[in-house]
Amino acid sequence: MLENLDVDYDGLIPNNVGLNQDARVRRALETWHPGYIDWWKDMGPEGFQDSLVYLRTAVGVDPEGWAKFGFVKMPDYKWGILLAPKVEGRTIPFGHHKGEPAWQDVPGEYRAMLRRLLVIQGDTEPASVEQQRHLGATAPSLYDMRNLFQVNVEEGRHLWAMVYLLQKYFGKDGREEAEELLRRRSGHQDTPRMLGAFNEATPDWLSFFMFTHFTDRDGKMQLAALAQSGFDPLSRTCRFMLTEEAHHMFVGESGVGRIIERTCQAMREAGIGDPTDSERVRALGVIDLPTVQKKINLHFSLTLDLFGNEISTNAANAFNAGLKGRYREDKLTDDHQLLTATYPVLRLRDGVIVREDVPALSALNMRLRDDYVDDCEGGITRWNKLIERNDCAFRLALPHVAFNRRIGEFTSVETDPEGRLLDAASWQARRDAFLPSADDNAYLGSLMRPVHAAGDFAPWIAPPKAGIDNKPGDYEYVKIEA
Repeated sequence: MLENLDVDYDGLIPNNVGLNQDARVRRALETWHPGYIDWWKDMGPEGFQDSLVYLRTAVGVDPEGWAKFGFVKMPDYKWGILLAPKVEGRTIPFGHHKGEPAWQDVPGEYRAMLRRLLVIQGDTEPASVEQQRHLGATAPSLYDMRNLFQVNVEEGRHLWAMVYLLQKYFGKDGREEAEELLRRRSGHQDTPRMLGAFNEATPDWLSFFMFTHFTDRDGKMQLAALAQSGFDPLSRTCRFMLTEEAHHMFVGESGVGRIIERTCQAMREAGIGDPTDSERVRALGVIDLPTVQKKINLHFSLTLDLFGNEISTNAANAFNAGLKGRYREDKLTDDHQLLTATYPVLRLRDGVIVREDVPALSALNMRLRDDYVDDCEGGITRWNKLIERNDCAFRLALPHVAFNRRIGEFTSVETDPEGRLLDAASWQARRDAFLPSADDNAYLGSLMRPVHAAGDFAPWIAPPKAGIDNKPGDYEYVKIEA
């Protein structure tokens, strides 16, 4: 049995959690709201706060009609608090409490652990907005600009989702954590965001598309694991967040695909048969495929660090507690407690990368990362099929999981993208062949020129196959103030 899906859309904070009947939480969120708007105006998309943008806004949780489209100025966007429908009789699906009724309130013994999970997830949401705040100025089309802003406002809504849980269930501690989420800044020397990948710069649109393909895919995996939580409000929150997250990954995968398509087209028209001849390809004003590969190497390796250490007591504790499960836990067929199970983990032993079976409870981060890698391979396969259809002799690939790592088992070594160990001198000599060099970044920067005419696109990216919400190709998705 599912509860009512209706959303109160008339107040300051659209919601389906009964804020009108919860004066304490409504007051706390309304008190937090002005600070959030100040943060958005200060750290959100720079230069476009007064522009009307054709955005979708979540107005329900029914899969058949959960959003509406319309023009809105981003500071006036209706950031709401929406939970997926409650499933009556739901039980905790894993861990020590498997089979017990799902919690509607925070278990006292897991309070600190759960708060930490919420804060870490919440911190990633405003971080990505901050990383992308300058990109509107170099958008390759109004279509892409609109997609950037759609991603931004939904990351803002995801911040609201975590802040609601903190305010609702953690009292004074939750209010303080909510304020801290607005205080930290991506890349700031003194108050950085909590996770490394969310302190990296996003200087160009290829980086943005890679971020939304790879790093938002980590978000998908983390949300899917949290959606299994025995704490039912968190489960319901993440289930709905996954609905919005799908669009972010579409923006990334299709954006990279359109870059590849335009590059292959330009090469074909110019009669260039060697895709590795970057100098000739760049002379056409497009992005050469070896640079695309370098960006894959960078963003994939940065994102792998978000999964933490391959062997983790914290992950085991969260699973045992019933707070965070595995990816698609409800589809797995084991005992969902893992007391005697093992899982293979890559380890560094005497200068050699080997695979060892370790207790599965300790290897939950590794398992989630493996699921992530499998998911990423799908995107690589689709990009390679696009390259093949354009008769281009080039293949993209994910680098080895030991490549360019700063967290986990391989932080003490360097490898090439195939996973072969390198000494320090070899790494320094070959680094620019693996990762974007200063020259690569300068070239990408030289391409970043805004295109603001409706229906026009920068010469380095192909138009999309279809518009947004069945709109025509020359639709003015963003009305830019003169």
